[in-house]
Amino acid sequence: MSEPLAGPAPAFILVRPQMGENIGGAARAMWNFGLDRMRVVAPRDGWPNPKAVAMASGAGRLLDEAGHFGSVREAVADCDYVFATTARMRGITKPVMTPERAMEHARALAAQGRRVGVMFGPERAGLENEDVVEANAIVTVPVNPLFPSLNLAQAVLLMAYEWGRQTSEAAPEVTEMAKTDWAGHLEVEKLGDHYEEALEQAGFFFPPEKAEGMKLVLRNLWSRMPLTKSDVQVFHGMMRQMRRWKERG
Repeated sequence: MSEPLAGPAPAFILVRPQMGENIGGAARAMWNFGLDRMRVVAPRDGWPNPKAVAMASGAGRLLDEAGHFGSVREAVADCDYVFATTARMRGITKPVMTPERAMEHARALAAQGRRVGVMFGPERAGLENEDVVEANAIVTVPVNPLFPSLNLAQAVLLMAYEWGRQTSEAAPEVTEMAKTDWAGHLEVEKLGDHYEEALEQAGFFFPPEKAEGMKLVLRNLWSRMPLTKSDVQVFHGMMRQMRRWKERG
């Protein structure tokens, strides 16, 4: 189930949340700052969740209208830019921002009409690398390194606060698009599928025990690049031409 993003506000995406109370608390935190686009990915205790409704109190509408998804890929498919919130440093190369800088960037993206998503991981261990690779940038809070874990609702409140305090008068970054638009997340995913399939046939992912890690690195490369629709078509065309050349040879 998907609800298209309308307007400038980002979608807050709760990935595999475990406790209904935290989902309800996240809804309240979002509504405190005027955010009402919640998406829930594979909640542990099913959906809808009575404990989430009880905790949400006056923000219950967010739960009623929340999108429910089976995977992160489905939840971010219609987003143009995705932030992943995590306290852990990882072996993944991506831009890393503070919450302040991330929401400032989100405002600038929204001013260009781009659709933004912010992912939050489950309470026990946070987002996995397979989740983070779907994002364009990482958001990390400078917390106590001896106790870096934030409660889900706390993390949502922090990002919602930073969104709310950004002024609309701030001058956004503007890109001259030269008769094209930014590629959506789904378009970049399909580009990744195209290259992964071709490279699989070419025997690129070798040895077999390293194949999954190599695919993860490649997916991360695509998600990190700010691609336009024209860029995506060029990359598709390059791969199609290389395959034709191989078949002729």
